[in-house]
Amino acid sequence: MENMNWSDLAFGYMKTDYNVRCYYRDGKWGELEVSSSEIINIHMAATCLHYGQESFEGLKAFKGKDGKIRVFRMDENGKRMQSSSRGIKMAELPVEMFEEAVRKVVKLNERFVPPYESGAALYIRPLMIGLGAQVGVKPAPEYMFMVFVTPVGPYFKGGFQPSKVCIMREFDRAAPYGTGTIKVGGNYAASLVAGEIAHSKGYAAVLYLDPKEKKYLDECGPANFFGIRGNSYITPQSHSILPSITNKSLQQLAEDMGLTVERRPVPVEEIATFDEAAECGTAAVIAPISQIDDLDINKSYVIAKDGKPGPVCEKLYNKLRGIQYGDEPDTYGWVTVIE
Repeated sequence: MENMNWSDLAFGYMKTDYNVRCYYRDGKWGELEVSSSEIINIHMAATCLHYGQESFEGLKAFKGKDGKIRVFRMDENGKRMQSSSRGIKMAELPVEMFEEAVRKVVKLNERFVPPYESGAALYIRPLMIGLGAQVGVKPAPEYMFMVFVTPVGPYFKGGFQPSKVCIMREFDRAAPYGTGTIKVGGNYAASLVAGEIAHSKGYAAVLYLDPKEKKYLDECGPANFFGIRGNSYITPQSHSILPSITNKSLQQLAEDMGLTVERRPVPVEEIATFDEAAECGTAAVIAPISQIDDLDINKSYVIAKDGKPGPVCEKLYNKLRGIQYGDEPDTYGWVTVIE
């Protein structure tokens, strides 16, 4: 890895040395197994292939200037994966086993953790799939949990710079009371058509409206949305939004900075009142939004009038990144140092 140009790394997959796997059979989870293969063998009638019994998570490991490797809030990812399992009738993996698998896979692939100040991180992808031959629509008899890692650069090539998003009412990300609140692959597959249309028109993402009434803001592509107005941090609440660990963390930071946090239905017209807006998630942390174009009514909301990230977004971004890299004190107990 000594010849790797870490600063030029894309947000994509790169082969690493090891992954960690575990199987659920006969009503119980087995031991964690280490594998160097990138291939998994599954039956052609496995429920993950036919009925979408699959869930995943995304988190990161960071190397600090002290040389220590830190993983951000992995217990929250473990809990969210359990929530996904309950949502689509999969076996629940104990949070302790989830954390053990993450620690193990990061330690085994330590040489792939990008250096401090490279702008890159080690992306960690836990995955659970339903196994076993099944033709009827019912839960799988067996499950496989695995975690692999890959070094990644920034999600957006421009880095922490504002980008444009658009509203298109003919697409929904998820159904009300459906799978929107859990992290399953089908939600992302359902967003691909709208996402590609948006990209072809020069937008970074689609800002979805609520799937029932088309009156309220929902998610922004694969990320949560928030707006800043005066001293308020405002983020949508609905039955179809994934509970983002990044958004949860930003709300805590915003509160501690003296902002009022409002988590509630946000009418689309309220966009006009925001001083700042952004999407947030593991991949980008915060991706500021410069402009929101409502393509159906031909209306534009210009938010970053000077084309730069707003001061609150910048402060929140720097604070969260500082905690992740160990530059700021972790008074919340959010980071785990990999020993």
